Order: sequence, then structure tokens, then C-alpha cells
Amino acid sequence: MIHIVLLLGCAVVIYLACEWFVNAVEWLGARLKVGPLAVGTILAAAGTALPESVVTLVAILFGSKHSGDDIGVGAALGGPLVVGTIAYAVTGVMLLSRRLTRVREMAGGIAGAEPPAAPLDGTDMRRLARDQTWFLAIFVVKVGLGLVAFAIKPWLGLLFFAAYAVYFWRETGGSGEHAADEDLEPLKLQPRRTSPSTPAVVAQTLATLVVIFLASQLFVRQLEWAGPAIGLSPIVVALLLSPVATELPEVMNAIIWVRQGKTPLALANISGAMMIQATVPSGIGLLGTPWHFDAPLVLAGVATLLSVIYLLVLFRTGRATAGRLIVAAVFYVLFAVGLAVVQ
Repeated sequence: MIHIVLLLGCAVVIYLACEWFVNAVEWLGARLKVGPLAVGTILAAAGTALPESVVTLVAILFGSKHSGDDIGVGAALGGPLVVGTIAYAVTGVMLLSRRLTRVREMAGGIAGAEPPAAPLDGTDMRRLARDQTWFLAIFVVKVGLGLVAFAIKPWLGLLFFAAYAVYFWRETGGSGEHAADEDLEPLKLQPRRTSPSTPAVVAQTLATLVVIFLASQLFVRQLEWAGPAIGLSPIVVALLLSPVATELPEVMNAIIWVRQGKTPLALANISGAMMIQATVPSGIGLLGTPWHFDAPLVLAGVATLLSVIYLLVLFRTGRATAGRLIVAAVFYVLFAVGLAVVQ
């Protein structure tokens, strides 16, 4: 019962902390004069991707020789799987819910009701397709390296860090657009000020990140208890359960931003988090483990690739809708079924 209460409590704390985090990170983006979507792809993603990167690092450095490597590599594969399936599906559910609410309000003649928005609230699908293409190319290499063994393979982890550096440079420079602060809600630490102080923005950002990190780690520990309690191996916990906890910040951010009508930021956060997870945890894993995939890891890689290819087709053809995003969850369900079969 204590474990269950802690699981539910951590989920609530993570959601509330994410509300404060997205509030602060939007102001931070305006202060740093980064591009509007870089707030999601870089600033928010760097914060929300912190838990899974730390899980990989801690598991490899401080875990036991066998289970530590299993959990570390599993976290590096499980993170992209959950974000590439569940996070997009949750975004689709939220978009569909908002659309149905608007339709009911219009039908009921409610004053001030807005008509249903365009698919994905006018998000630039070409940009999402470009991010999915980057991710797909890196992820194919990541999975391929798990199937072979050669002497210099560990040093290739440095190339994954370099790949993220290139992505970071591309996202933060170039367009000339800056995130604006005219329509932002007041900073929660300074609710009576129309323009908060920069120290307050930084303090709220860092404080919420600490809360998200600690709550995510506690959530993971409860799931690590749940795994052996129901007879699951460390690799299954790392692939199926732990990512659900470490990806909660991305999912919560998506819920909050879509609810606020900022779907482009929600989707930018997801695509930016996927880029971090394709590179940083992978680089850590390559440097610190043999990076050899067994059947469950290969299954996770295949499920992620199929989901990303599906999403890439939707974005590239401009046919992505809320309902079609929800379908991405099917690939996670198929992975869970396949995992039950191979274990």
C-alpha cells in the first residue's frame, strides 16, 4: 500500500512541478531570446529528459555489473520508445478532447466559444518531419551498433554527443525569431508582476527541475520494487516500467501545453526530448557498457522504429491528426505483448 501511495503521490507532484516548470521555461526562453519552438525542443526538453539520462548514468556507474548494465541500456532504449508512442498518443487524446469541447460549446451556443482548430493547432508538420528524420537516422545507427561487436565501438559514443551538439546548434541559431512574452501567464513565483525578474525565472526553473528529478527517481524506485514483486526481470523493468516514470515530465508537459492551446510547444518538447534520448543516454551507454542487445532490446528498437516511421509519414504528407497520433500507442502495446512472449 505504501508503494502504491508513493507512486500516485509522485505522479501528482510531477504534474504540479511540470505546471510550474513550463510556466518558468517560457519566460526563460523569452529572456534568452531563443526561437519560439526552441523553448520546447531545447530548454524544456533538456529539463524533462534529465531523469532518463541520469537513470542510465547512475545504473551504469553504480549498479551491479550485470543488472546495472541491463537497466542502463534498457533505459536508453525504453525512453525513446515511450516518448515515440505514449507521449504522442497522449497529445492526440488531449487534442481530441479540446476539439470535442469546442464542438459542444459551439453547438450549445456558448458565448465566446471558439471553432475547432486546424489539425494539430496549426503546428508546422514539415519541421516535425525533419526532426523525425534526424531521430530515425541516429536511432538506426544506435540499434545497429547493438547487434555488432568491434574494438572501437565504445568510442563511437562520442559521436552521439556530437550529433546532439549539431542539433542544439541548429535549433538555437538561425531563424531570427525570438520567443515573445506578451501572452505569457505571470510567473508563479511573482504572480502580481507583468514582467518577472530574471533571478525569479531562473530560480523557479531550477527548483522545479530538482522536484521533477527527485520525484521521478522516487517513482522509479517504486517501480523497481514492483518488478521483482510481480516476477519481472531487470531488463523488463528498464524497458517497460522505468520509462513510464522517467517520461512522465514529457507527457505532463504535453498535457499542460495542449490544454493551454500551445500544441506546437508540446510537440516540439516531444521531438526535442526524443533527440536527446537518441544521443545522450546512448553515448553514455556505449562508453560504459558492451552495448549488446538481446531479444527484448531488439524488440524495443523495432517497435520504436516502426512508430517513428509511421509518424514521419504522417508529418511529411501533412496527414497527422489527433486520432492518428493516438494510433502511435498501438506500437507500445505490440511491444508489451511481444515482450511477454520472448521472456
